Amino acid sequence: MRAFIAIDLPEPLHAALADAQQSFRGACRDARWTRPEGIHLTLKFLGEISDAQTKQVVEALAQIGALAPFPVEVKGFGFFPHAHRPRVLWAGVAAQPALAELAANVESRMEKIGFAREDRAFSPHLTLARFQVPRAQPALEAAVAGRATVSLGKFEASEFFLFESKLSPQGAQYRKVMRFPR
Repeated sequence: MRAFIAIDLPEPLHAALADAQQSFRGACRDARWTRPEGIHLTLKFLGEISDAQTKQVVEALAQIGALAPFPVEVKGFGFFPHAHRPRVLWAGVAAQPALAELAANVESRMEKIGFAREDRAFSPHLTLARFQVPRAQPALEAAVAGRATVSLGKFEASEFFLFESKLSPQGAQYRKVMRFPR
């Protein structure tokens, strides 16, 4: 299965993200918009994994144990790699060091069972749209700049999930395989 590890968002945040996407759509016609109900905070993308690897992943993640709940705020917007040639439009994530510590713990445990460590530092974000061709989007850039400090809401993170991702012409479909801590 195609898998990743992520924190799910509460429904009010999915709705706020859908509203934000709608507000940006008029400024950009060539983006592929993510389905709001599928937006999540990725901790680690695993790719295609076998049943045996799935078992190893579950066992490794179960060792993380209980999480002390920590606040997460969805605030601001930006582009990867940059606004002049964007590949991704994202909503920002502000959180205590507990989020980075969780991501590092997940990364370390996955590396121990054979998954390559990420080349880039963990940069928490929520993907709103992707661009096939990275080219300047001046109207979208202006719309994003006007909402740079807007908060879409906060929530307490206390769990994360192993997700399965099935690709289809209608976009990716996600299924929660296992919740952690169990």
